[in-house]
Amino acid sequence: MEIEVKFKVLFDEIKEKIEGLGAELVREEIQEDLYFAVPLPNLLRIRRIANTGEVILGYKEIKDERNEEFDEIEVKVEDFEKTREILKRLGFKEDIWVKKHRYVYRLGNVTFELSRVEGLGDFLDIEVISEDVEKAKREIWEVAKKLGLKEEDVEPRLYQELIKGSKDGKNKI
Repeated sequence: MEIEVKFKVLFDEIKEKIEGLGAELVREEIQEDLYFAVPLPNLLRIRRIANTGEVILGYKEIKDERNEEFDEIEVKVEDFEKTREILKRLGFKEDIWVKKHRYVYRLGNVTFELSRVEGLGDFLDIEVISEDVEKAKREIWEVAKKLGLKEEDVEPRLYQELIKGSKDGKNKI
């Protein structure tokens, strides 16, 4: 189970704090996520990581109201456009693009995904993979507090919701 909490942050400030904790930079990614229109709580996307050439087909099922608990399946695929075409031929409609410049850090079993999201701003996902949801959330909040993050910094909406909201004037951030 993937447990993550997303925070609205100031990129440079939080990057310095993450590095100050001793977290190791694992990779930098330029991500382009194409989401397909499927009913919530399901998410279906193809991710192209432009700077590495990787393509990942991903499915997530949201398990809670705050978008913090996910059952996730990902598989690397060879070709973005062919995967896109297969999904379209199966009847899936393209919904929205989410483009991010992401830095991934790790400290123990905690992963930090610091992202500059095109059109939305800067976010930090703090993630723990665990079957013990409550323990994972405690770990996330221990680290979040060390970074100076609070409950009011949490952004519970999905990136897709934020992008759609910014286009129609709702949910401005």
